[in-house]
Amino acid sequence: QVQLVESGGGLVQAGGSLRLSCAASGINFSIGTMGWYRQAPGKQRELVATITSGLSTNYADSVKGRFTISRDSANNTVYLQMNSLKPEDTAVYYCNRWTWTNNYWGQGTQVTVSS
Repeated sequence: QVQLVESGGGLVQAGGSLRLSCAASGINFSIGTMGWYRQAPGKQRELVATITSGLSTNYADSVKGRFTISRDSANNTVYLQMNSLKPEDTAVYYCNRWTWTNNYWGQGTQVTVSS
């Protein structure tokens, strides 16, 4: 059974930092692309950052220079380090694992940034 379990969300003031974690089980973590997406109230889910099995990264323009995605194959975990947080970063953040044959999502973790 595939599970992606996010943690690390919470309430933080603008300018603060949070680190999200996504622990994966039931998959071959060494293949595929891991990613973080977010969905704010009334908006569509959007890409935040992705990291391939070869450690190539991609970021949304809105988070470049502030967020860093990384993956730890020894612990089957992907991280999202979020610095200089802004109120517009407030959203539910979802972990994703994509391959050509499967696409899995976690249950999401809430991030709220107060001004």
